[in-house]
Amino acid sequence: MQKLTNKEEEIMHILWRLKKAFVKEIQAEITEEQPHYNTLSTIVRNLEEKGFVGHNAFGNTHQYYPVVTLEAYSKKYMNTAIDNYFNSSYKNMVSFFAKEEKISAAELREILAMIETSKEAI
Repeated sequence: MQKLTNKEEEIMHILWRLKKAFVKEIQAEITEEQPHYNTLSTIVRNLEEKGFVGHNAFGNTHQYYPVVTLEAYSKKYMNTAIDNYFNSSYKNMVSFFAKEEKISAAELREILAMIETSKEAI
């Protein structure tokens, strides 16, 4: 699975949310710097070539839908980020967010409770 560009990711998030859409529907969802229709159509076709998107043809028009789930993409790239930025250590990642004050002690306790609960279920 290839890494997507920022614009490709933005379009995939729209498709994940809409489930299926024509290029004009995708374009209507873009709030900042709306690309030209032809540019957007090219990006969507590139996503299809990369295996992220499929389509149903309606004459000359195509309705696009995601082939890769948000969960599968997130898992792949979270693991890559943890490997690249935190020495493959989830502890280092959590520590980083705690130091940056992006996660509170209460949230950490909640995560610990979730871990304990999932261990008890095994």
